Amino acid sequence: MTRSLTVDDLVQAGIALAAGLLAAFLLRMLLRWLGRHAERTAWRGDDIMVQALSTVVPWAAMAGGAASAAAALPLTRTVQHTTNQTLTLLVIFVATVATARVVADLVRSVTQSRSGVAGSATIFVNITRIVVLAIGFLVGLQTMGISIAPLLTALGVGGLAVALALQDTLANLFAGIHILASKTVQPGDYIRLSSGEEGYVEDINWRQTTVRELSNNLVVIPNGQLAKTNMTNFMRPQQQLTILVQAGVSYDSDLEHVERVTKEVVADVMTEITGAVPEHEPAVRFHTFGDSRIGFTVILGVAEFSDQYRIKHEFIKRLHRRYREEGIRIPSPARTVALQQGTVLIPSQRDASAAPDDMTTGRPV
Repeated sequence: MTRSLTVDDLVQAGIALAAGLLAAFLLRMLLRWLGRHAERTAWRGDDIMVQALSTVVPWAAMAGGAASAAAALPLTRTVQHTTNQTLTLLVIFVATVATARVVADLVRSVTQSRSGVAGSATIFVNITRIVVLAIGFLVGLQTMGISIAPLLTALGVGGLAVALALQDTLANLFAGIHILASKTVQPGDYIRLSSGEEGYVEDINWRQTTVRELSNNLVVIPNGQLAKTNMTNFMRPQQQLTILVQAGVSYDSDLEHVERVTKEVVADVMTEITGAVPEHEPAVRFHTFGDSRIGFTVILGVAEFSDQYRIKHEFIKRLHRRYREEGIRIPSPARTVALQQGTVLIPSQRDASAAPDDMTTGRPV
């Protein structure tokens, strides 16, 4: 049997509740001050911890004040137990949500700060958040006096059935983890699939990989399909790459002069155009005696895959202008058909810029 409620009980309960609210206010002010100091540091982890404490500590202080106020009142044992249990569940809920946020932010901070790790991959963030929330849920059930052993057993049996029903989803999940763990593809890489899709990897989540094409369209690829397809990663093992530009000059050209002029144009492009590699050594390789020209390959260095279009654009313009200034001819193939009465001559291919007396007349059929 409980005693009757008195004025002293109400005063004590009010003082306890007010003390809890005051403590929550002061602690929040203190944590704000710590947060301003944490922002000055280079490490992101202290900001995350202070933000989490700013959520949990004031609620814990208010719950403590409410529990003290309830203890000062002449409540029955059942009501007292229910009140304490409710306040405990409130603190567990707030702590679980804050912890899940802290762990997810820490994982995101680590992945963004380390090379070779998925910088913006949400798959790890989501997995850690779900694990923390599940642990908090089980702790809350145990606090309420509900045994979690039967629940774990049921989850084990049900998990098997779910795994069988969600084979494709789980396959995509583990394929995404495998892709990230093997470091073959990371967010920010430029990839090309054997099926033709190509672009920058925006994100790898628990089910799919998002690729942004150069046209800014998004291509969504299931992780299982990405793990099985042939793929070219243009940013690994290093981001810089070389591109080949094919060209040709007429047979009467001085090849030493052509090589020297071409290298000068390459050097200018490498040092003046954004996205080029200044330390790239100009390279020209002659390789073919063609029908109307001597073909060669120019090797250019670019900082990343998408820079090649701008580099090729500027190089071809400058090379064409420089060849015209130096008198170097770039022939274009032409096909001439000569007809005689009663005879058809086989067409011959010649340089469009050749003189008329150089024309090949062909042979009769």
